[in-house]
Amino acid sequence: MGSGPAICRALSRPLKALSMSSTPYLSRAQSTFPPPVMEARRWLDGVHFPPERPLLNVSQAAPVDPPPEALRRIIADAALEQPEAHLYGPVLGLPSLREEVAQQWRAAYGGPIAPAQVAITSGCNQAFSAAITAICTEGDEVILPTPWYFNHKMWLDMAGVKAVPLPTGDGLLPDPEAAAALIKSRTRALVLVSPNNPGGVESTASLVQCLYRLAQSRGIRMIIDETYRDFDARPDRPHALFEDADWPHTLVHLYSFSKAYRLTGHRVGAIIAGEALLAEAEKFLDTVAICPNQLGQIAALWGMQNLSQWLAGERAEILDRRAAIHDNFPKLAAQGWEMLGCGAYFAYLRHPFALRSDDLARRLVAEAGILLLPGTMFRPEDDPAGAAECRVAFANVNRTEIGTLFDRMAALRWPLADTSD
Repeated sequence: MGSGPAICRALSRPLKALSMSSTPYLSRAQSTFPPPVMEARRWLDGVHFPPERPLLNVSQAAPVDPPPEALRRIIADAALEQPEAHLYGPVLGLPSLREEVAQQWRAAYGGPIAPAQVAITSGCNQAFSAAITAICTEGDEVILPTPWYFNHKMWLDMAGVKAVPLPTGDGLLPDPEAAAALIKSRTRALVLVSPNNPGGVESTASLVQCLYRLAQSRGIRMIIDETYRDFDARPDRPHALFEDADWPHTLVHLYSFSKAYRLTGHRVGAIIAGEALLAEAEKFLDTVAICPNQLGQIAALWGMQNLSQWLAGERAEILDRRAAIHDNFPKLAAQGWEMLGCGAYFAYLRHPFALRSDDLARRLVAEAGILLLPGTMFRPEDDPAGAAECRVAFANVNRTEIGTLFDRMAALRWPLADTSD
């Protein structure tokens, strides 16, 4: 038997077949594009913003203000007085919060929803990841309308699931016939975000119903992400999907408490789906985080039970900022800009300049004191539309700052794109 050092030397020799490989190995993470918001933040490095022209950051759709004081006190009291808040909790979330979500969703959507059909997650991104893991296997396909929410695309890439783009055109709303044409044998789900990120548009109840019936008829899931449902401009319920008694076999509903109660750092989201699917999602959730943040869940529950009037005020403020976007947009329209969508936290614009939107976004930082995200971050690499688009996230800029933002953008005098055929 050989000595230990000799064995180690033999085992450490590289395999010839591997060393001669001409194709570099990439993990799924290495094959996925970097987080866009983090990439955009790096554009600020080394840039000086004078007092007379402070940075206007419209890159991220997360409220930067803390939760209201009463809610912060609930979190602090729970941290001090509830020892169980520091322990592992149920993988699918606190029973009291699941019950509250089921109750309020029944009231809001008019359909039968049981607490067992609710799972609490570590934010809505994890809700999407858990749902995809429960639904798909490697090589399956999921239809994503474009422009898409980039984290949805990132997770599909890392899960080995093919994202199938569904172009939406100038109205940013998917066409059911176009969606139907994309459904193949490996299609497992159709995704809809409403109000939309990045476009801000609100899908009509009839469109949502049509897409749901399409998914139902083809035996695939419809995943509807309603992270921004609390800021929908319409007074009525956005759809009637939960009224269908068979909804648990087709519908997967995603939600986030982050935007409603400013709990972004506490990571609390939800999946409303059939119990069988949640049983599969539970495996993923237990493996990744074991349980959602306990303090965040306590805060979300208290917020749902006590902050309805406060949330109504938040909604009114966001709707006023949406109105301010429309009020100020003529300044940009005169310079050749187009508004493709506006709602919830977002305005999605088409710029008139000859340069690509990713170059435009970088130049805006130094030359106009504006940080926004280019349309190239919301579309496939081979989709030329992204080069002419950009997203403005207006949740953290008030009416006055929106006016300043549009003044700065209207003052740009860069070479225009050639629009002749």
